[in-house]
Amino acid sequence: MVSPGPVPPPTAASAPAAPSGLGSSGLGSSALDSPALDPDGHPADDVPTSGPAMAPIRDGLELCYQTFGERTGEPLLLVMGLGAPMTWWDERMCRMLARRGFFVVRFDNRDTGRSSAVDAPARRSDVVRAFLGLPTRAPYTLGDMAADAVALLDHLDLPAAHVAGISMGGMIAQRVAIDAPERVWSLASIMSTTGRRGVGWQHPSLLLPLLTDTRADRSTSDADRASYVRQSVRTWRLTGSPAYRLDDDALARRAEDTWDHGVNRAGTVRQMIAVLQAPNREPELRRLCLPTTVVHGLADKMVHVSGGRATAGAVPGAELVLVEGVGHDVPLPLFGFVVDALRRTADRADAPHPA
Repeated sequence: MVSPGPVPPPTAASAPAAPSGLGSSGLGSSALDSPALDPDGHPADDVPTSGPAMAPIRDGLELCYQTFGERTGEPLLLVMGLGAPMTWWDERMCRMLARRGFFVVRFDNRDTGRSSAVDAPARRSDVVRAFLGLPTRAPYTLGDMAADAVALLDHLDLPAAHVAGISMGGMIAQRVAIDAPERVWSLASIMSTTGRRGVGWQHPSLLLPLLTDTRADRSTSDADRASYVRQSVRTWRLTGSPAYRLDDDALARRAEDTWDHGVNRAGTVRQMIAVLQAPNREPELRRLCLPTTVVHGLADKMVHVSGGRATAGAVPGAELVLVEGVGHDVPLPLFGFVVDALRRTADRADAPHPA
């Protein structure tokens, strides 16, 4: 099912107001100061929210996670992208989802944030080899990361969940649906792709920034923190939504929040190798039988919109929603739009609903 045409950015009359001092939009990060009210008009303190917790997965690997809402809600597992911590699933959006009947789980992937780091080399040369399609030994695969997500469901005693992923998180979500279809009620793949070369490509201008500074340490030095902030602001200027620009101060606050949560730059390189080494999932996606929605911005430089089109074309009955003026982020005025899409997709699923 394909939307009749690209969705334009919300007008001033239909879009939630951005918090004071943030310009016209938000980036989907808890680094941006929350207003007294969430974008849906509810107070920020009316949703039960856990603190960060650690889940033992296997062989010493632990994942950091957090939950929003009542356990009586429908489980919704949120998977974030390359090198991105769970905090990039903005807590305001998580609360909005909880108010729509979900028990929301966000988490740091392995090699990200406060989850375990993998003890394996992270070489720029391996990324280049994988980018060129040359044989490269990956420390782990997207399938391993999908197994982590399923293990987190086991830890939380959740037999199944709706699963939504952004960018690499969308690839992991696809992999979960392929490898463990009995654990997935519905799928949302956001600004992601299928693994087929020739679709979902990156703009060439992004390769060098992504490869910059691959040190494995999680240093707390002021110099490293400042360097990370400067690099992040430069990258986000390239990848952000042209219709929803943030000023550099807002981008810097987001980067500072990310650093304080935990950054593993070598882990990002290992994840990049896993993405580049992943096979084309389209033959397996064609065998899926579950409600699926694909959302993609038409201005995405990190994952070209052809990746979203290919994903929707591969999954039978998938809904494709293309949004004008949106790059590789989730602007605050679109929080409600994304929440509606996830709720609409979940409503198509044969899943138990909260009493």
